[in-house]
Amino acid sequence: MQNKSTSHHPLWKITLSPATITLIPVAVGINYVAKAFAEGLKLPVWLGSLGTFLASMLGGPLAGAISGFTNNIIYSLTLSPMSGVYSITSIAIGLTVGLLFARGWFKTKKCILLAALVIAVISAVISTPLNIIFYGGQTGIVWGDTVFALLVSHHFPVWVASFLDEFMLDILDKIVVAYLAAFIYHQLPQRLISFFKKVR
Repeated sequence: MQNKSTSHHPLWKITLSPATITLIPVAVGINYVAKAFAEGLKLPVWLGSLGTFLASMLGGPLAGAISGFTNNIIYSLTLSPMSGVYSITSIAIGLTVGLLFARGWFKTKKCILLAALVIAVISAVISTPLNIIFYGGQTGIVWGDTVFALLVSHHFPVWVASFLDEFMLDILDKIVVAYLAAFIYHQLPQRLISFFKKVR
């Protein structure tokens, strides 16, 4: 996988450029379609952060965070009312991807795997309390919830069972999304990537 250098511009600009503002709805659309696709086919992954990854890689952490948050709100108003609850998770994912990308964590296949692991841990830590509060600790994905039920039946604390349920799904999802996002990024024209670097 060829490397395209990351931007050295400030990561935390409050004002978004017109190009980045245009990027956000595109990222939201990618998130929405990917998540609906995964849910429709009952895949063991969510895929709903693909656009967030790409927005963070192109536009920086803030662009990714806004994309993830917006997608959760729109998805909650159209297909899944409880999706809005997890907007905080999406914000954290966008910020983390943008930071790791700027630090070069998406340059090699090994680094991408490590980045996916970090993102999965952060996602699981934030989502687990939400799962416990709103879903009794489960995720709604059958094979993950099977693990949850098995652990609870063996008297594991609910929070442990819930975290492992979430993390098992998150690690698979984030690995798939991280490699897919990196692949898409490296297929983009260098002119487009350079354009976003200049306006950040």
